[in-house]
Amino acid sequence: MSGAGEPARPDPDALLARITSDAGTGSRGRLRVYVGMAPGVGKTYAALEEAHRRRERGTDIVVGFVEPHGRPHTAALLEGLEIIPRRQIEHRGVRVDELDADAVIARHPRVAVIDELAHTNAPGSENEKRWQDVERIRDAGIDVVSTLNVQHLESLADAVETITGAPVRERLPDALLDGADEIELVDMSPRALRARMRHGNVYPPEQTVVALERFFTEPNLTALRELSLRRVAQQVDTQLQRISPPVPGREPWPVTDRVMVVLDGAPGNREAVRRAASLAAGLRGQFLAVMIESADAGATPRHVQQAQRQAMDDAVDLGATIVRGEAQRFWDGVIRLAAERQVTHLVTVRPMLSTLERALGRDPVDQLLAALPGVDLHLLPARAHSEARG
Repeated sequence: MSGAGEPARPDPDALLARITSDAGTGSRGRLRVYVGMAPGVGKTYAALEEAHRRRERGTDIVVGFVEPHGRPHTAALLEGLEIIPRRQIEHRGVRVDELDADAVIARHPRVAVIDELAHTNAPGSENEKRWQDVERIRDAGIDVVSTLNVQHLESLADAVETITGAPVRERLPDALLDGADEIELVDMSPRALRARMRHGNVYPPEQTVVALERFFTEPNLTALRELSLRRVAQQVDTQLQRISPPVPGREPWPVTDRVMVVLDGAPGNREAVRRAASLAAGLRGQFLAVMIESADAGATPRHVQQAQRQAMDDAVDLGATIVRGEAQRFWDGVIRLAAERQVTHLVTVRPMLSTLERALGRDPVDQLLAALPGVDLHLLPARAHSEARG
């Protein structure tokens, strides 16, 4: 709680809401983030190289906070750049250096390089997290170049802890990275990173052996690399949807696979959910389950409603995102949501059709194939007495 006369600390939830609403509006400073799978891949080095390039082009750029961690090649890149003095905070008798956001704002450069976006500030700082300081600086109209290790993302931290066995204490809300204007992956093969470590280019010699045997094993680094590649691919996919206007006659192309299963209460629906979940896991793609309320469905029998709820519960348990929609005709709603979500695979139970429906050419499968030519359609065999909608 703030003392008398002290400014109230910003509400993190309100700050995140503003990040989302202001993304891409141009009303604030831009955020560029170098993302990597682990310490030592060269994120800070890449950010400082960018700083020198911009300075040579005449951009007013400063270093707000960079920690070389004893790496001589990184420290050498600080030479020739204007460095904003750090704020010193005393905690338990120890003086700790932190980013001085007020000093950066007072200097008001065009761009500030601020390392380690997920960093937790020392107790007594104005904000708990460095990303909150960065948002203040962006509010002042200053662009920020920063860095992030993928394990600090809130959505991935638990998975990283399971992979490595090491707790992830510093976590960054995914909304912050989602709201970034640019992200760039700094990639390196696990073997190359381990070689850098053995050469003393990441940690001091007394720390290197322990790090190589514990966190920085080749299997751990391979898994972290995959997480970083997938997360950046998702971000690229989102940006592509935002900046690429629809072109008549051409379907947008997704970067990542998206598997959608139709929840219509038909016998075999739960099997379809399991099939879709397995497909999404194999493709390492997103898993969606669609439910449509349609005018043409009529009164839905209670046993069909129960089957649909069971299938939905199964889908949620298997990690699906439930997507709901309304439409005059059931399959029109499915097609619309599949197109909007840029689905690459659609899984459904083949509806049972009457002789009249077949004679009139009312097979939903034909409709799906015609309307979604770029989508792989996976049909499970129809069951007797199916209640699937035609």
